[in-house]
Amino acid sequence: MNNENVVIAENLYKYFIVKPGNKKVEALTNINIEIPVGKLTALIGPDGAGKTTFMRLVCGLMMPSEGNITVLGINTKENPQEIQNRISYMPQRFGLYEDLSIQENLNLYADLYGVPKEIRNERFERLLKMTGLEDFTERQTGKLSGGMKQKLGLICTLVRSPELLLLDEPTVGVDPLSRRELWEILQKLVKEENITVLVNTAYMDEAELCHKVIVIHKSTILATGTPKELSLIGDDRCFKIQPPSGMPSRILQTKLLDDKQNIIDAVPEGDEVRFITYLDEAFNNIKEIDSNLQIQKVDSTLEDGFMILLREYESKHTKTEKKKFPIKFSDKFEISKQVDIEVKNLVRKFGDFTAVSNTSFQVYKGEIFGLLGPNGAGKTTTFRMLCGLLPSTSGFLSVAGVNLRNSRTYARTNIGYVAQKFSLYSNLTVEENLMFFGGVYGLKGDKLKNRIEEVKKQFDLIGQETKTSGELPGGFKQRLSMAVALLHEPKILFLDEPTSGIDPLARRTFWRQITALAAGGTTIIITTHFLEEAEYCDRIMIQDQGKMLIIGTPKEVRESAGENIKTMNQAFIEIVEQNRSKE
Repeated sequence: MNNENVVIAENLYKYFIVKPGNKKVEALTNINIEIPVGKLTALIGPDGAGKTTFMRLVCGLMMPSEGNITVLGINTKENPQEIQNRISYMPQRFGLYEDLSIQENLNLYADLYGVPKEIRNERFERLLKMTGLEDFTERQTGKLSGGMKQKLGLICTLVRSPELLLLDEPTVGVDPLSRRELWEILQKLVKEENITVLVNTAYMDEAELCHKVIVIHKSTILATGTPKELSLIGDDRCFKIQPPSGMPSRILQTKLLDDKQNIIDAVPEGDEVRFITYLDEAFNNIKEIDSNLQIQKVDSTLEDGFMILLREYESKHTKTEKKKFPIKFSDKFEISKQVDIEVKNLVRKFGDFTAVSNTSFQVYKGEIFGLLGPNGAGKTTTFRMLCGLLPSTSGFLSVAGVNLRNSRTYARTNIGYVAQKFSLYSNLTVEENLMFFGGVYGLKGDKLKNRIEEVKKQFDLIGQETKTSGELPGGFKQRLSMAVALLHEPKILFLDEPTSGIDPLARRTFWRQITALAAGGTTIIITTHFLEEAEYCDRIMIQDQGKMLIIGTPKEVRESAGENIKTMNQAFIEIVEQNRSKE
């Protein structure tokens, strides 16, 4: 093994033959990278870039089409089993046994990995203590929160001490508190056990914690370097601006992004909008929005560098139609006072366990309302009651003027719903799913045909019609789920962690679509673990352990968390931890 690198890829290609027509599709193209020993390395890139394919090649689960990949000094073509004996791999869907307890899962994986009996107890004790699961060993895995399941998946992967640990999006669907804890565990493993870690992540703040970052897009490596080196790509090109009084930051963001000749990226950040320019001429166009707007230069980040790399690649290699998001709004934006959702003293119990405790709030027409909380806080339970998918134990709940206790089926005709996990028919094509669900919603004939064409254009699904839905990349699955949910033009759209595992580029497009829908009068209720996305919301509510902790605008929530709180991520953690410290 090379003393400095655990993995060395040389002129690596991987392609798949797709039938009919025996078309060759390249998943990886001329990859030359090295993974340093005893360090954390991040692999970042949009959906379908080739990240998971690369990880499977490292594991010896796939063989290169051309070139070589050496892992721990072993060519994967020569002895993949020897490599697999010395590494651990946690795929996106790690196979925990839901009907077994935490301890039983650990015992099972120790048996599978051949961990000697005499070292198991000490290893288990250390891993359980490190992850905070030591008091839950007898709990059934199916009853764990999402964060606890991810921690259990990680320690099951680590029941033996590997020389290389591969993690494929280990924090998808995990709340900020649990994400922070997982990364503290990884950093501790690298420091104390000298484990080399390669992680595929959609979170730029996680990539910033790594020693090395590899950016991959459309099967090609765009750049490698330290987070600092990649952030410098955006040096002298990053700025922030305060929206005019009465204008939500998401509306100013949309105005900026419409200037595609000058603006690379724009995103709400606090009460401001952060943006990246191609040229200084952008400032002239910005002043046309409001001559009093003050532009301030800011330091560039890894995410800025990442977005610049992607945009520049796209401008060189593709001729894409500039997508328009028709948004109608007044510059003095005001939320309608028409109540679309009314919740009073809402309670949901499962036996002796109270999942939602005495919650009350309202949501207005055309509002983007964020529902936030740690895993197990009661968000999804609240969500399912609002959608009419789960009856409440007590309390009053009205959606689009319909009392859900009496008319859940009728209320659902006004609702569109995108589930946390892909819930369409994976064995049907994109077109077949649209046809089927359009029929379920009561659409038929020309009305159904026209709506299918409209949503395909709206969500960039043209050309994807014959593809099997289950084989689509995550970003395309999300687009299809949105298209299906909006076929019947619902008054209210429920989105349960719709951007989970989606890269920053896809999330920008998604939020422009949401902004356009809300501006057109659609009411949006959304849960998310990307806390920066809360800045797109008009108001947010934070729940924990079934209780509502706070409700208000993003600014009000940040201010309530403390004077030195700058980001929603910091505010969220502070509010939840303050509440738990009182109990």
